[in-house]
Amino acid sequence: MRSHPLVPAQQLRLARQRLTEQGLTQSPGVDALLARSWQRSLAAGLSPIGRLHCQDNLAGPALQRSRALSHELISHSEPVMEHLFEQVRHSHSMVILADPQGVLMHTRGDLDFLSKAERVALTCGANWAESQRGTNAIGTALAEAQEVEIHGAEHYLERNGFLTCAAAPIVSAQGQLMGILDISGEQRSRHPHTLGLVGTAARMIENSLVMASCRHQLVLQFHARAEGIGSVAQGLLAFSEDGWLVGANRKGLALLGLSAADLQRSAWSQLFERGLQAWLGSQRQSGGRPLLLRTQRGDAFYAQLQGRGPAVLTLAGTPGAKPAEPEALPQDALQRLDSGDPRWRAAAEKARRVLGKDIPLLILGESGVGKELFAKALHDISPRRGKPFVALNCAALPESLIEAELFGYAPGAFTGARSQGAPGRLREAQGGTLFLDEMGDMPLALQTRLLRVLQEREVQPLGGGAPVALDVQLLCATHQSLAQAVSEGRFRADLYYRINGLALQLPPLRERSDLEALLDRLLQSVAPDQGLTLEPALREAFRAYDWPGNLRQLHQVLRTAVALLSPQESRIGWAHLPDDLLPQLQQRQHLPGGRPAQNLRELSQQAIAQALENTRGNVSAAARQLGIARQTLYRRLHAR
Repeated sequence: MRSHPLVPAQQLRLARQRLTEQGLTQSPGVDALLARSWQRSLAAGLSPIGRLHCQDNLAGPALQRSRALSHELISHSEPVMEHLFEQVRHSHSMVILADPQGVLMHTRGDLDFLSKAERVALTCGANWAESQRGTNAIGTALAEAQEVEIHGAEHYLERNGFLTCAAAPIVSAQGQLMGILDISGEQRSRHPHTLGLVGTAARMIENSLVMASCRHQLVLQFHARAEGIGSVAQGLLAFSEDGWLVGANRKGLALLGLSAADLQRSAWSQLFERGLQAWLGSQRQSGGRPLLLRTQRGDAFYAQLQGRGPAVLTLAGTPGAKPAEPEALPQDALQRLDSGDPRWRAAAEKARRVLGKDIPLLILGESGVGKELFAKALHDISPRRGKPFVALNCAALPESLIEAELFGYAPGAFTGARSQGAPGRLREAQGGTLFLDEMGDMPLALQTRLLRVLQEREVQPLGGGAPVALDVQLLCATHQSLAQAVSEGRFRADLYYRINGLALQLPPLRERSDLEALLDRLLQSVAPDQGLTLEPALREAFRAYDWPGNLRQLHQVLRTAVALLSPQESRIGWAHLPDDLLPQLQQRQHLPGGRPAQNLRELSQQAIAQALENTRGNVSAAARQLGIARQTLYRRLHAR
């Protein structure tokens, strides 16, 4: 954190001039952080005086997309920003939220202390990265990844010298920089406690983000005093069902002497003296009151658990006891698909707002990202949920049959037609939802007829018959770029704009931030109530893999792995994976000495050797660590 006594403005201007004209970086009154920031500003080609050219400011659809990507950050920050603004309301200041690129996402405050040009610079979409606006609290906090105060002439650009700014980073549960919280105002309004105020507010947002993103894990709240639990000063640690540290706030890491690099690498048993299962049992018996928990380093904290996932039920109960009932959390179908990824959640929230308003939705995304599951969930929470949900894959039917399948046909309409005719999928969906997947594969002739149906709101079967009024909610999906297909003449422009009332992009699995939660959820769906886990090294390899088949591929891999488990095994490892997947995952794994594992046998032997080393040759303990039967381990040892 950087706060400092004020340095005369003239002294700072002379120091900045010596830097730009003579390259001198050391001057009285200029500390190391400020000097680094000025040097970065100079290297970006910025001049302290003269006209400013900001090329990266966002507006219109680009700003909307950026705000959608920052939806989780904005939603958790807004209540804190409202509270923070109340503290500085009469100081001619603004509270500002910026994304990881320095683009302003949300502001709260009075712009009256600014001129017209300056107001534009402090509105949503303006970019305050150092490369754009030189040394400033937002950009410098981003560059230095720490709390920063920049006052008056410390700004690299003289045009910003009228401001005083204090900013603090906001970090996710996984240690990723999510954005910057800032208070900016007229330099005469500077207060020595502003930096502390904005730092505290940033920690409040971080705690809220941790609790939300880790709601499917075991979240440990702890503090040196019992009264500190629930406060902004508490530590937060999130553990997976098998006891691995998967998330934390910065306070929690600091209290245990850890860093973000220790996430996914530290287990409960490495951090605390008492085992997880035993401590959870004590927590349950205490009625949820804070209990003393001692670390392996000898530090003692009061701690309590906030757990909503199945791990609380499987670990907290005593042997033979009936598991406690989970807390009833009302969730609709769309919420049940939400594992915490901000891009997925932003798409879901936009879709939720337009349901029941007769706006067609176009769901975009690679094959396997769950477009049909998303569509079905939308139907289940819509006003049409009591009516049919009809799905048709336009790429799965021969071109000659799509028209009959979609619109239906009269008796004897064509050779091979059923004698009683068929209503068609459109009429089957009457009053409900029609989901057309892979719209990009629909033939042009059929596109023309579908457009007419959508315009006239009635459908006529093949072979004649009276038109039938049509009332359906249309959901379409594709992995293709329909805009490109329109430009190439493969898709009708008028149909594209008819079905594209609201386009929603579902992210591919490799770009999702909730892979851990998805893994646990899919494994639970494949093998409910079996308490299965993944070897930590395999889980890490899964996180690094690109998953070209997305959720569909991951689900199939887990199904296969569960099928290959022996009755005594409870942990999925390398031996349970399909042979064609192993070479791709092995690229992430290395044997001692740095040589890549060549095959499944080497990976298996590596895991066995490590387990025997960890247990000092105790075969029974090694088998338990590997999650396999002792007889299985003996067989693999004899096969070496």
